[in-house]
Amino acid sequence: MATTYCSPALLNHSIRAYVWAAALGTARGVTFDAELLFVASLLHDLGLVDEFDNHMVPFEVAGGSVAWVFAAGAGWPVPRRARLSEVIVRHMWAEVDPGEDPEGFLLARSTAVDIAGRNLDDFPVSFRTEVLERYPRLSLADEFVRCFQDQARRKPDSSAAAAMRNDLAARTAANPLERRE
Repeated sequence: MATTYCSPALLNHSIRAYVWAAALGTARGVTFDAELLFVASLLHDLGLVDEFDNHMVPFEVAGGSVAWVFAAGAGWPVPRRARLSEVIVRHMWAEVDPGEDPEGFLLARSTAVDIAGRNLDDFPVSFRTEVLERYPRLSLADEFVRCFQDQARRKPDSSAAAAMRNDLAARTAANPLERRE
């Protein structure tokens, strides 16, 4: 689904989100459901793409709903579908308790690393270089900021609007991952 609907830059971001999350979880001893985290990582931004953008709800809620339907088609039981949706919604929270929601915590942390460079020191330079060589950023910074600007304009009470008010564009441009080390 992600390979069909995401741009190459957004797809690579989603893959990197999983790689950063799994590496962080492993390094910190956070026990997580790898399949749940992988699927959530790949689908977490589907609410930003035109085909799944919902003009009434924040992109993470729309993406969580799309993921729920995807998981239903894959035969996941209802509680697991709900959990998938919850992880995607929570990735935009300011804080997620790793004891309560390890996958939500790891996805939130990994997307903050990938978009804004927050907590980048959690990963050795050699690992960051390897990940970026395999899954390059391409036009992610510009594309992501455009998506969030659009979400903010149409949904002024959304998390995307809050991120734009908190200078996401400047933080994304200043992300050290945008420059090769």
